[in-house]
Amino acid sequence: MQRRVLLGLGAVMVVASCGRIRESRLNPFNWFGRARRREAVPAAPEAPQDPRLLVAEVVSLSVDPYSTGAIVRAKGIPPSQGWWEAELVPRPIDENGVLVYDFRVFPPLIETPAGTPRSREITVAASLSTVALDPVTEIVVQGATNALSSRR
Repeated sequence: MQRRVLLGLGAVMVVASCGRIRESRLNPFNWFGRARRREAVPAAPEAPQDPRLLVAEVVSLSVDPYSTGAIVRAKGIPPSQGWWEAELVPRPIDENGVLVYDFRVFPPLIETPAGTPRSREITVAASLSTVALDPVTEIVVQGATNALSSRR
């Protein structure tokens, strides 16, 4: 009898909290939406210089939740084949909760053919913990000619 009462109360509490969880940051489906085009974010003048260049164009962005945070994935297309050592380089989070990543990559050491856009695609990812994600309301990945963003 006591077991049924406890199970019943537990079920009522779970159902009652569903509305609150749906609107909170605890719900992984509520984290980030689809990527949208965004205006470029200028770099701060005191930002450390990275010798790598920005990828020519950012073509996709996704923020995928996992058990202890999220993975930010971006795909970019450089002007030719042979670009290497790509990385999402984070900037400090601004006062509005915007986290900007610069999509940086080294150019080829020798002249290379352009090839097809698909043959030039570069995919990079960065992992963020739940704690690091807490103040973030928007994630932006910056390329040389465009930027994509995903908002909560």
